[in-house]
Amino acid sequence: MNRRTVMAGAAALAAGRASAQGSGAPIRIGLLHDLSGPFAGAGSVPLFQGAEIAIELFNERGGVDGRLVQAVSADSQSRAEVAINEAERLIGQERVDVVIGVYSSAHAVPLAQRMQAAGKILWINSAIATAVLKGKNFTTIFRPTVHSDQYGEGSVMFLSEHCERTTRIAPGNFKLGIIYEDGPYGVGVATALEANANRVGMPIALKEGYSATAPDLSTLVTKLRRERPDAILQVGYNPDITLFLRQAKSGGLRTRMVIGHGAGYSQIDRLTETFGREIDHFCNVDPAATQMLSPERLTPQARELQQILLDRFRARTRSNDPPTHASMGFNNTWVFLEHVLKPAVRQGGGSVEAMRTAALAVDIPVGGTIQGYGVKFRPPGDEMAGQNERSIAVVMQFENAKSIVRWPTPIAAGPPVMPLPASSPFALR
Repeated sequence: MNRRTVMAGAAALAAGRASAQGSGAPIRIGLLHDLSGPFAGAGSVPLFQGAEIAIELFNERGGVDGRLVQAVSADSQSRAEVAINEAERLIGQERVDVVIGVYSSAHAVPLAQRMQAAGKILWINSAIATAVLKGKNFTTIFRPTVHSDQYGEGSVMFLSEHCERTTRIAPGNFKLGIIYEDGPYGVGVATALEANANRVGMPIALKEGYSATAPDLSTLVTKLRRERPDAILQVGYNPDITLFLRQAKSGGLRTRMVIGHGAGYSQIDRLTETFGREIDHFCNVDPAATQMLSPERLTPQARELQQILLDRFRARTRSNDPPTHASMGFNNTWVFLEHVLKPAVRQGGGSVEAMRTAALAVDIPVGGTIQGYGVKFRPPGDEMAGQNERSIAVVMQFENAKSIVRWPTPIAAGPPVMPLPASSPFALR
């Protein structure tokens, strides 16, 4: 049995238990993730696993007054057209009013349009492109996680704060090389990187996109070698990141810092399998995986949930350092279940309008979720309607297959190692 079959079977078994054990009709929701294809190993599977754990816990605690959640899972197979077809199947044939998940921004852009047109709730746990929501004035699309503009702000502010102290190069002379996959995710983050670099006066030596399925990135490596940026900022998925780093190493590309921006760079276990300690001291921008945060900075309820996720994810996967996407899947699904679904069922029978009203009323303070941020959605009429205005992206640094928060400074575990040390094959000699 392959991974897709196993996970689909587990979801069906969980749904059966929910139906059998609850008092009253189960509450059906759709889960849409890439359980096969390249996005599966790039973060979508742990996103799904985190959501499953949240639903499991919610049902163990009685669901909504004894009514349990029955998850109907779908595999979007890392293909946008399949994601659209599966979403339409979930709301048409399976008759669910809400779909949770969505790893890829390239999927989320058309999905958001379809779900809004159908009058159904789309709860986005991962896809971060600003373009998913910006200027759309959606009323049934919500994203509790961060958006791509925050990624651009995070890496540029991190470098501007630390570059002169660590490299003796002032921000106005610290050159950036921005490379990105040319889908909505990559374009969104790269646009934010450029805007923030211009704002603080950091020069851009090269800004260039590429196809995430490109078989060869050696020309890009050559261009970067010629321009000699002080930091390389990449936005991509695991396959293209792996290809780039292999060709960069063999092509003699050297720099002072490498910073990723979620997606493939959040899969530290996969990068470590391929590159070992060669990626030590690389950085990544993303919401924090919960184990990176001190429990003392969280509310008592969030601390309890933090430990539950770590224990259960470890039991399922034998991983002591769950990827960021596991925290995102659990955290954002739990916010929906506890703070949206429960009041919507109690006060409005669980209708779409009741869920929409409940979502707009969510008011979780900073520290109130396992990823440290709070939740308050921007209202209809706002340029980013449906976006969580309290979400936070952090800069983390890889050290021996673990990630350590380095920015924002008030919650950092200490200053970064910068520039890359001489032991790194990517370091300037």
